[in-house]
Amino acid sequence: MLFNSYTFAVFLPVVLLVYYALGHRRQNLWLLAASYFFYGCWDYRFLSLILISTVVDFVSGFRIDRSASPAGRKAWLALSVCVNLGILGFFKYFDFFSESTIQLFRLVGLEASTVTLNFVLPVGISFYTFQTMSYTIDIYRGKMKPTHDLPTFALYVAYFPQLVAGPIERAVRLLPQLQRPRCVTTEHLSSGAVLILIGLFKKLVLADSVADSVDAVFADPANASSAVLLRTAYLFAIQIYCDFSGYSDIARGTSRLFGIELVENFNQPYLSTNITEFWRRWHMSLSSWLRDYLYIPLGGNRRGTGRTYANLLTTMFLGGLWHGANWTFVVWGLIHGAYLVAHKLILGGRKPAERVRVSSVADTLRSAGKLLLTLHLVVLTWIFFRSPDVGAGFHYVCNILAWQGGEPFHWFNPLLLLLLLMLVDVPQYVRRDHTAILRAPWPLRGAYYATLTLLLLVMGGEVGEPFIYFQF
Repeated sequence: MLFNSYTFAVFLPVVLLVYYALGHRRQNLWLLAASYFFYGCWDYRFLSLILISTVVDFVSGFRIDRSASPAGRKAWLALSVCVNLGILGFFKYFDFFSESTIQLFRLVGLEASTVTLNFVLPVGISFYTFQTMSYTIDIYRGKMKPTHDLPTFALYVAYFPQLVAGPIERAVRLLPQLQRPRCVTTEHLSSGAVLILIGLFKKLVLADSVADSVDAVFADPANASSAVLLRTAYLFAIQIYCDFSGYSDIARGTSRLFGIELVENFNQPYLSTNITEFWRRWHMSLSSWLRDYLYIPLGGNRRGTGRTYANLLTTMFLGGLWHGANWTFVVWGLIHGAYLVAHKLILGGRKPAERVRVSSVADTLRSAGKLLLTLHLVVLTWIFFRSPDVGAGFHYVCNILAWQGGEPFHWFNPLLLLLLLMLVDVPQYVRRDHTAILRAPWPLRGAYYATLTLLLLVMGGEVGEPFIYFQF
């Protein structure tokens, strides 16, 4: 079921009406049933994978807490990690590594038969796998106690607003909200509705309006001029941000209608003035997960400069691979890893700036230059992220750099989308609040809501288009 579908437009009000009429315990059971139904609409067979992860991690968390010996605690943690990563690896990466091994054999003159499973990728598996793993890891680290309430834990794993594409919630944050009674206020309802409106605007008006043209160029970049390739790279940068952040906005807004607060996942990343800041603002729940459960356990920046750089590259390599079974994602992750290493070298131990500085004309110009440089470094990596294979990505970049003639660069479409995006992002950035419009005078609020609604009606793309991150 898609957030931007007519089915969801019926599903959500029905779930809310029943939810408001129930007590806390029954609310959780109702949300659990709704979440399983929501996911089952994709493919009910894959509900078994969610149930396996739920039971394994529930039991593992309990046994980790009760085990008297360090070896026993490690054994139960290993069971949780192996089951979760085993399911993820089997369904998502088996064919990828099988085909890559065959290609490696061929490079050295050996022949081997191809073994592939051709499984359909379960929707959301990368997200809920990381989410459930964080539960047992945090128990092992002593950051939380396990819950003895299986239905509530099952709801934590399958909670439908964020089940399919995040944000990746930590049990230490979300479980307490599910365990205690909730009171839905007018603030929850108003802010939730605003986030849903903004999310639908980003998805239907901005992301979906350029999807067809982006797909056409990336499918056949050899027959496009350098100007068209460059324009399409900009358009895809807008598309993927609006598509994914739009989903996150709808997820957070929907959850607020139930009185449950989800973690922020995007914070105007294209307004970053350096690559480190970008990764603190882009897909924030994944970035923090990789930092806390991979980068820091590898040693972080505590074991010397060389080890720090190696840890960064390893983390971004695995972060890229998390996105999909394709070497394009690995290249994308490694380039970002190289960016982060280069930024640390430039800083030389100093802390990076966190926001644009506008205290003087010189500061403003300097910050604008850094912002534009960071943006273009990110756009370059999106080319590999979107390309069907690594060779096509390099060919795409080379054709832009060669700047051969052809169709002139038409600025109107990217600039229009950028201006419409600024309508949402700039107020949020200035006020440091995604629902900043709620604090504006009512005439301005009314004009804002009317503008977004009118644009949805006039420019909105086709209802029911899948979100990009569903494939990850």
